[in-house]
Amino acid sequence: MVFCLVILGRVVYIQSFEGSYWITQAKQQQQKFIDIEPPRGTIYSEDGSMLSTSIPFFDIYVDFAAEGLREKNGKRFRENIDSLSISLAALFKNMSSGDYKKQLLHGYRKKERYFLLKKDVSFEQYKILRDLPLIRLGKNKGGFIAEEKSKRLNPFGLLANRTIGLSREYIDTDGKVKNTNVGLEKTYDLLLKGESGKRLVRYLAGGVYAPVQGYEIEPENGKDIITTIDVNIQDIAENALLHTMEENECRQGTCIVMEVATGKIKAIANLGFNPDGSYWEDLNYAIRASEPGSTFKLATMLALLEDKKISLTDRINLEGGSWKISGRTVYDSEKHKKQDVSVKEAFEYSSNVGMAKLVWAGYSANPNQYLDHLRRLRFDKISGIDLLGETKPVVKTPKAKTWSATSLPWMSFGYEVLVSPLQTLMLYNAVANNGTMMKPYLVNSVRESGLAINENNPTVVEENICSEKTLARLKECLVGVCSDSGGTAYNLFKGSLYKVAGKTGTALVANDNRGYADHIYQSSFAGYFPAEGPKYSCIVVIRNKPFAKKFYGAAIAGPVFKEIADKLYAMNIKNSDQFPAEKKDSSFYFFSGSSADLRLVMNFLLWKYKDSTQKNEWANIYPTGNEVVMKKKNISNQKMPDMAGMGLKDALYLLENMNVKVIVKGKGKVTRQSIESGSTISGRETVIIELN
Repeated sequence: MVFCLVILGRVVYIQSFEGSYWITQAKQQQQKFIDIEPPRGTIYSEDGSMLSTSIPFFDIYVDFAAEGLREKNGKRFRENIDSLSISLAALFKNMSSGDYKKQLLHGYRKKERYFLLKKDVSFEQYKILRDLPLIRLGKNKGGFIAEEKSKRLNPFGLLANRTIGLSREYIDTDGKVKNTNVGLEKTYDLLLKGESGKRLVRYLAGGVYAPVQGYEIEPENGKDIITTIDVNIQDIAENALLHTMEENECRQGTCIVMEVATGKIKAIANLGFNPDGSYWEDLNYAIRASEPGSTFKLATMLALLEDKKISLTDRINLEGGSWKISGRTVYDSEKHKKQDVSVKEAFEYSSNVGMAKLVWAGYSANPNQYLDHLRRLRFDKISGIDLLGETKPVVKTPKAKTWSATSLPWMSFGYEVLVSPLQTLMLYNAVANNGTMMKPYLVNSVRESGLAINENNPTVVEENICSEKTLARLKECLVGVCSDSGGTAYNLFKGSLYKVAGKTGTALVANDNRGYADHIYQSSFAGYFPAEGPKYSCIVVIRNKPFAKKFYGAAIAGPVFKEIADKLYAMNIKNSDQFPAEKKDSSFYFFSGSSADLRLVMNFLLWKYKDSTQKNEWANIYPTGNEVVMKKKNISNQKMPDMAGMGLKDALYLLENMNVKVIVKGKGKVTRQSIESGSTISGRETVIIELN
C-alpha cells in the first residue's frame, strides 16, 4: 500500500507541477522543421528554348480526420466516395474504382491523418485531380493535401547534355535527398538552386510526418541562366559528330563552334563510346588537355614568322618524310610528292619534319623565345570558360625534369605539350578575329523573375597575338591547306561555294599503360569560315579505335567540320550582310493601310496608279498587269479585318479602336493573325498578329 501511495503521489505531482514541462517536451519530439526545396532555375538557350528545367510533380495525401469530411457522421464522404473512386480510376488507370473505394474506406475508418493516395502525379494530372468530386471542395471539407516537388528535365534530351549538366538526385548517408551536378548545373548551382524554405511537421503514427498549417517559410526560387548555345547549331554539330563516330566506331569525340567576334560558344558536343556500341555525353572532352597534334603547327608558324626566322617562300628539304635528331626520328604521317618545298607548302602538307627542322634551326639556342609565344597565346593557362573541371594544360620548359634534347622539335608539331581543344580553338578564332583573342563563354546572363541581374559581355584576353603582317601570312597558310592542290584538306573542300581556312591534325596517342602499341590516332580539324569575313570558328577532335583503317584528320574530323560549315553557311551566313541574298522578284507586291498615307508615299515616289478608293479610309495596293491599283478595303466594326500587308501603326490603330487587345510578334508588316478575317468580334477579344 505504501508503494502504491508513492506511485499515486508521484503521478499527482507530475500532472500538477511538471505537466506543462513534459507536454512541451513531447511536442518538441513530435514536431520538427524540415527544409522545403525551392524550384530550381531554368537553363535557356540564347533564343529562349529550355535546355534544362524543373517540372512540378505532386504527392497526394488525405486527412481523414478533417472536420468537414467527418461532420454529420461523414455524410459528405459517403455521398462522394463512389463518384470519386470512378474518377480516380479513370484518371490514373492503375486500379479499379472498387479498389480505390476500398482504400478510401480503410483510411476513413482508421482516421488516418496523412494517408498516401498517389505519388508522382504530373501537373496535367493534378489539374484534372483538383476538379474531381470531394477534392474540389477544398482541404477542410475534402481533406486532400497536395505536396509539390520537382524533377529535373532536359527537354532536348542528349542535346549539349554534358555541357548543360545533369542534376540527379541521390540519397546520402543521412538519408537526405541530394543532387549531383556537372556542367553549367554545377558551375551555377548556387544560383540555380535558390534558397530553401522551412515547414513545421508533426509526427504521426506509422513514421509519417504531416505538415502543420500556418508554420511555413516560403522558399526562394532559383535564378535562370541564359546560355550562348544556339539549339540549331548544337543539333547540327552533334548529328555531324555522331554520324562520323558511328560510321568509324570512334571512341570519343568533341566539337566546338565559336562565334568569331564575341567568343560565344554556340555549340559544344561531346560523345563517348559505350560497351553496347551506343554513344553518350559521358565526359566534357572539349576542356580536357591532350596532345593536339598538327593543329598546333599554327602556333609554331606564328612564332617563326613573328620572330622573322622564316618567310613563306623560304625552301626546306623534307628529307623523304623522316629526320633524325638526338637519337630520335621525326616521321611525317604520309609521303609527299615533293621534297624541296617552300615553308608554306611544308605547312600545307602538314610536314612534321618541316616544322621540326625550322624550330630546331630557329630556337635550339634559345628555346624560351619559342615558349614565350606559347605563353602569349595562353597555352600555359586554362581558358577560363564558365565550366568546372577544365584540366590544366602542360607546356614544358627547359627547367622541367622531363625536358630533353628532342622536346623542342617534338613540341613544334603538337607532341610533348598538353592543351585542350578549346584552347586550340581560341588561337584559330583569334586569327579569324584579326588577331584579337577572345575569352570563350557559355552564359549570357543570369535572370531573376525575367530581369537580368548579371550579364556577361565579350572579353578580350589578348589584343594582338601577333603583327598584322604575320597575321596575313597565317591566314594565307590556313586558306592554302583547304584550297591549294597540295593541301591536306584540298580534296575535302574542292568545289565548295565558300572559302575555308583550317588545318588538319593526326596524332598518335597513348592507350593508358599499353602506350602506343595499339596504334590509336587522334584526328582533328580546326579552322574558321567563311575565310573572308569569318563568322564562326570550329574545332573537331576525334579519338579513333585501335588499328583503325581510316584515321587521318582530313578523313575523320574534316567531314564533321565540313558538314557543320556547309549547313551554317546555308542557314546563317549565305543570307547575311557578307553574303547578300539574291534579290527577290518585285513584280508582285501587296500593301495595306491608310488611304491617305499610301497616296502620300506613291505621290512622293512618282508612282502612277489607279485609285478606286473614293473616300474610303483604308486601302490595298497591288499590281494588275503593268498597272498599280489602289482599291478600297472594306472594314466592319463587327468583323475581324484582314490585317495582311499592314504596318504596325495602322494595325494597332484599327484594332484598338474596335476594343480588341493586340499582342505583337516580330516587326515589319503583318503576315498572320490569330483570329481569321471575317470572324464576328464583340470587342473583348485578344488577337495575336505576326509581322514579317
